[in-house]
Amino acid sequence: MESNAYVDYGYLRQLVFNVSQNVLDASRDYLFETRLTRVLRNQGMSHLNELVHKLRAQKDAALEREVAEAMTINETSFFRDLRPFELLRQELLPKIIEARRSRRTLRLWSAACATGQEACSLAMLLLEHFPMLVGWSITIEGTDISSEVVQRAQAGRYQRIEINRGLPARHLVRYFDHVGEDWIVKPEVRKLCCFRQANLCGPSLPFKRAGDCFDVIFLRNVMLYFDLPTRRNLLAGIHRLLAPDGVLFLGSSEQPAEMALWTPVLAGGTCHFRPRQPS
Repeated sequence: MESNAYVDYGYLRQLVFNVSQNVLDASRDYLFETRLTRVLRNQGMSHLNELVHKLRAQKDAALEREVAEAMTINETSFFRDLRPFELLRQELLPKIIEARRSRRTLRLWSAACATGQEACSLAMLLLEHFPMLVGWSITIEGTDISSEVVQRAQAGRYQRIEINRGLPARHLVRYFDHVGEDWIVKPEVRKLCCFRQANLCGPSLPFKRAGDCFDVIFLRNVMLYFDLPTRRNLLAGIHRLLAPDGVLFLGSSEQPAEMALWTPVLAGGTCHFRPRQPS
């Protein structure tokens, strides 16, 4: 790309915020150069200033979304920060399962799931340690704003470098098939996971049915990219979707924007949050 050509990075940052509510710091404007390479190629362009000119000249919602998706952070790995998974296994899930014994349903949500490793990790956790769930209705929802990463999650196909990040060897043998240079998630894991595109900061959250309710929600390392009003609105929606005895996991450096709605619980070397009910 032509480095000395003027690029209105402020316009691009505002565009990304308008579409995804992601707040991009000006000190990281250099990321536009690398992450929008594919967008430029798809548009037959060579320089970012050409892209900005086109976006300014005519409203193109699809192109705006493509730019915003390209700038979304998609960092993930299997069993990332193992402590929440261990706490679920040892303490939290046994209690939730006992409480759901008559209904025999379990719903979990990996919000901002990226390429699906977190949702697959939850599925493997259930399959590995909770055989009493055979015959239950279990759904692990995975959502992300990026259609590209959702398609990869749906394919359940991972490269060696992804497999080497956090996946125990015994899980690789039991839950993956080696196909060519890649590993593909086996059907027993895949059938528990449902991946779809969704914007956490849209007019409403993706789950709108009257019966939509989750037992466990992972919303980790997402809100640090949002401003305070967006965080408040998102967490209020999460509160409505979480069962009264459900569990919310945030990133290790994240806190709910409205603490009046949540009770923090320190256990197992990590923190999770329980929804407070209106008095």
